[in-house]
Amino acid sequence: MMSTSARLLQLLSLLQTRKDWPGGELAERLAVSPRTVRRDVDRLRDLGYPIQATMGTGGGYQLGAGAALPPLLLDDDEAVAVAVGLRTAAQGGVSGIEETSVRALTKLLQVLPSRLRRRVDALGTFTVPMPGEGPTVDSATLTLVASACRDSELLRFEYERHDGSTGRRTVEPHRLVSRGRRWYLVGWDTGRGDWRTFRLDRMRPLTPTGPRVPPREPPERGVAGYLADRMNLHMWPIKARVRLGVSAETALAGPAAHYGVIDAVDEHSCLLLCASDDLVGMACYLAMLDMDMEVEEPVELRTEMARLGRRLSRMGEAPQG
Repeated sequence: MMSTSARLLQLLSLLQTRKDWPGGELAERLAVSPRTVRRDVDRLRDLGYPIQATMGTGGGYQLGAGAALPPLLLDDDEAVAVAVGLRTAAQGGVSGIEETSVRALTKLLQVLPSRLRRRVDALGTFTVPMPGEGPTVDSATLTLVASACRDSELLRFEYERHDGSTGRRTVEPHRLVSRGRRWYLVGWDTGRGDWRTFRLDRMRPLTPTGPRVPPREPPERGVAGYLADRMNLHMWPIKARVRLGVSAETALAGPAAHYGVIDAVDEHSCLLLCASDDLVGMACYLAMLDMDMEVEEPVELRTEMARLGRRLSRMGEAPQG
């Protein structure tokens, strides 16, 4: 049986992982009675932790925000992850938090045990940051959207489309996805009745958020798979069907899998469904695939690949005299 102090630490750790905890579920996790949970909650309140309680059938406990930041419990892997995340944030990607990240990282490194500090230092010493270009996300926007995902609250925002025009959207936010230096929100667009993807650097959230809505089941292929499909096919105006002279299994194991969606045809061939906003770029990428292929559509892509082939042939000829 756990001691009172050990049980308090475990209770605090549980309260930090979710917004709401039913009392019965906490009692089951800690293998104690609901009365013991209530007493332990009172002890944590005496230590300065702002724990709110709601009564009734759907009641439970919630670790709220207090006047001062109470101590946080981090295990070894969490502490290293936070340190690495702060170091990455200090190098850019999210605007307005670079200096703050450095200050927070300095404080964390001061209290890390030496064994963990060596792990963080090794990552910093042998990792070379590559300065990137492109849009950055406002830290306040990132925090607000992440909170809306966590709390399942409706999110309203002004959104800038590809053509520069803007429109208002109402979305049930599901997950945030970081890809490269860009952040994306995957959520259910209530106006279109379907899943959609939004770039955070094009969003201007309207406050307040809410009301809360029941969480939806994620897209069929999961969030990452859905975003990959959107980015590979649906976000670009030029669509192409290319028959590859290899099996789907072989294509999926190589670079073609990163170009779009692979559909099996038979044991010797498959279809690559891809998209882009530039025929020249699409032709160049396809030319880099070391396999036989036939462009089924569009005709303009076949024309561009033929032109690229003639150009490369000329470039490959030996210089004259």
